[in-house]
Amino acid sequence: MKDSFDVVIVGGAVIGSAVAYFLTANPDFDGSVLVVERDPTYAKASTSLSSSSIRTQFSNPINVRISQFGSAFIRDFATTMQVAGEPGPDLNFHQGGYLFLANTAAQERTLRENHAVQKACGADVVLWGPDELARAFPHLDVADIRLASYGQSGEGWFSNTGLMNGFKAKARELGADYITDEVVGITRSGDRVTGITLKSGAKIAAGTIVNASGPRAALTARMAGLDVPVEPRKRTLFVFDCAHTPEGSATVNNGRLPLMIDPTGVFCRPEGRYFLSGCAPADDPAVDWDDFEPRWEEFENCIWPALAGRSPAFEAIKVVNQWAGHYDFNTLDHNLIVGPHPEVRNFIFANGFSGHGLQQGPATGRGVAELILYGGFRALDLSEVGYERIVEGRPFLEKAVI
Repeated sequence: MKDSFDVVIVGGAVIGSAVAYFLTANPDFDGSVLVVERDPTYAKASTSLSSSSIRTQFSNPINVRISQFGSAFIRDFATTMQVAGEPGPDLNFHQGGYLFLANTAAQERTLRENHAVQKACGADVVLWGPDELARAFPHLDVADIRLASYGQSGEGWFSNTGLMNGFKAKARELGADYITDEVVGITRSGDRVTGITLKSGAKIAAGTIVNASGPRAALTARMAGLDVPVEPRKRTLFVFDCAHTPEGSATVNNGRLPLMIDPTGVFCRPEGRYFLSGCAPADDPAVDWDDFEPRWEEFENCIWPALAGRSPAFEAIKVVNQWAGHYDFNTLDHNLIVGPHPEVRNFIFANGFSGHGLQQGPATGRGVAELILYGGFRALDLSEVGYERIVEGRPFLEKAVI
């Protein structure tokens, strides 16, 4: 392996591999790329443990447009990621849509305000009253619902590891180097980072370093004498079987049910013959980077009561699988941080996605590649989610965070 690279990416899951792909696929880039990944199995990566969904139903235009690009990219993924003439992974994109439910005046107002932003961006989202909601999804109890917001296209779920592995395979074909090792040190000279030290003892010079290390982003930043407000937050997902499944009962979208977000915050979507569900815990502390013990009690205490109250079909359900993963949680505003440090311009952050990393991976990879190549964003201006707001303590407003 060489001892010097133009770009070193710390972390090889979906964000790091997206950056590697968009760099090496750009005809204006003729440099070298090294991706350092500590765990080539990705068994505990946020990518692998994600619910792997994408939506355009956000409140900020930037997040809407990020997902619009991501949705189009996912649809064409197998063609774009051809390797040696063979198609890339089929991401099995189920365009089931998202369904947000509101049962308070404040929630209704938020859905209406969000919808205005989404429509201005061209998102295919409609608002329904309780009667329209009941006609579309007859299994739901809508007695308390004031308003629903439904994504008719461009939203759904897909293969998380397929997205990551497709990016990785294509980036390697285009010349990116991947190594299994761990970055344990970053050298810095004044206002520039100059290289990394690996756990194996190797030292590698770097022209630019990209922090794509997920929940460990703060550890990576500290090696360069920098800070980023990202910490691991645990999220438990439950797969359950349903005695009388409502899948197929919808009068829209060929009978397929959407990813529903109940007013309680509990979400639920089809997962093959089963359903996948989860919720944000009431007590949500930072956890150890190696703590992946599921919070078993969340199903009985939070998820099942909410779902059983929303649909008679969910009264008789049984958990068949569960696991816990980590959000790379941005404690300032729960949104992505993409861009260089203002004082160390060749250290670039791609962190803090707070559960949105998979859907925002394509746009992030493209944006970081543009920063490295051109010194600024071109396709979509992501400067509002740059690191400067962290320094200033100025949150990026996004009301539709799950």
